[in-house]
Amino acid sequence: MAVDTGRAAAKAAGAPGARGRGRTPGKSPGRLRRSLSTHWYAWCMVAPVVVVIGVIIGYPLVRGMYLSTTDADEANVERTIGVNHIPATYENVGLDNYTAILKDGVFWDRLSWTLIWTVSCVALSFAIGLALANMLNRKLAGRSLYRMALILPWAVPAFVSVFTWRLLFNEKNGLLNQLLAGGGIDAIPWLNDPTWAKISVIVVNIWLGVPFMLVAMLGGLQSIPSELYEAAEMDGAGPWQRFRNITLPGLRAVGSTVVLLSSIWTFNMFPVIFLLTRGGPGDSTEILVTYAYRLSFVVSPRDFASSAAWGVLILALLSVFAVVYRRALRKQGEVW
Repeated sequence: MAVDTGRAAAKAAGAPGARGRGRTPGKSPGRLRRSLSTHWYAWCMVAPVVVVIGVIIGYPLVRGMYLSTTDADEANVERTIGVNHIPATYENVGLDNYTAILKDGVFWDRLSWTLIWTVSCVALSFAIGLALANMLNRKLAGRSLYRMALILPWAVPAFVSVFTWRLLFNEKNGLLNQLLAGGGIDAIPWLNDPTWAKISVIVVNIWLGVPFMLVAMLGGLQSIPSELYEAAEMDGAGPWQRFRNITLPGLRAVGSTVVLLSSIWTFNMFPVIFLLTRGGPGDSTEILVTYAYRLSFVVSPRDFASSAAWGVLILALLSVFAVVYRRALRKQGEVW
């Protein structure tokens, strides 16, 4: 009996709970240490990427946030002229740059056009991409050729596409106006009229964005089981009912992701605006990111502090949009 009691005591002393209670808190390994010891190979593989991202993105971001709280411009930053080194003389001004931007009507004008530009491009690109994906998801002759032709704009560098469209939009010698002249229609000032310039940049960006939507939607459609369509058809569901009750719910996860990514890309789509219209005519097609670029590299003296403040505000707007969008998806059950 005494032997059994001793064994029970020894077993209790060796139990996990007893070992945990007997160990001093200072000697227990932390969660980070356990993770490093268990997944050290994964951390080694990820470390170079983290360092590169920190250098390319992290440092400029922190530097930009700091400059946005100063009065730095071309005249007071650190610079070297010949053999003379001139130290920086700019000072910290707190949130004065942000206050001045938010009180300026220029910011709200640029923001309103940027929102119109983003919503128009994303909505039309999504609708066209979804329609083309539905057509190419069916069996038809030459389907591979059609897919390759529709994805081609995505393979061409953006600046090449924009310059090509700029030639097409040329008011005097452009192909579009020549076609209109052949039909007895007067030439359209595509890039010289504020309204037509806005339409032109939206058309070009849609042309660039449709292939991405097409590929994503086509992949989503092919992941939907065909048995669902067959069962719905046997139950008497029409094409619109099958699209509304099977296709759209099946594409919700893919569609929500591509809409978020396309919105962020379009909101910051610098090449299309800058290369096609330079923000003109006047400033009619200027969006937030092109105006921030203009402040830092075009105007004289170059206003680095205000440009950085515009960049931080753009980042804040996109962050708020992403958070609100993700919460809306969570309420609908689409968590990613």
